[in-house]
Amino acid sequence: LWPWLLASSGLSALVQLVTLPFFPDSPSYLLIQKGNEEACRKAVRKLWGEGDHQAEIDDIMKEKGAMASTKTLRVLEVIKERSLRWQLYILMTVMTTLQLCGINAIYFYSFEVFHTAQFEEYLIPYVSLGVGLCECLSSILCSTLIDRFGRKVLLWGGYLLMCSVLALLTMSLSLQHQYFWMHYFSVILIFLFVVFYGIGP
Repeated sequence: LWPWLLASSGLSALVQLVTLPFFPDSPSYLLIQKGNEEACRKAVRKLWGEGDHQAEIDDIMKEKGAMASTKTLRVLEVIKERSLRWQLYILMTVMTTLQLCGINAIYFYSFEVFHTAQFEEYLIPYVSLGVGLCECLSSILCSTLIDRFGRKVLLWGGYLLMCSVLALLTMSLSLQHQYFWMHYFSVILIFLFVVFYGIGP
């Protein structure tokens, strides 16, 4: 079953490969990058139907004007530019914490935790699949929450909850030989961690 599940991800790529040539180019790409206003109007009509879309085209024209007056910076120039320093620090912090947040450790050790929790061998791959599905569903949930609460709240809340879950998971793994129910508590914590990871970072 696993080879088929792994191969199924190629199905969506194949659908995209076949259908992509039939999609219209982005109106902003056609107007800003290519400078072709007529093709831009055709793409707008194809995307949004017939009607007066002059306001949208005017917005794209304003964007084109703003981009023309903006200097494109190289990587070293971005690093040296003082006005971009804080944005660069924030970006580096977010990306570093994302890599070191513990999600890879959770995925790596989850099989062992499930095994210790005395799940049947044939069930463990399905429970692991459930963890991945949990992350997928929580990412979809995040897309609905981000407009209501904002990115900052979700990042802070996600990392705070993930730290709490990791602390509890460390405690539950240390005590799993003393209390039989700690195995199951660890499994619940793994699912919670993945949910908070999907909603937050």
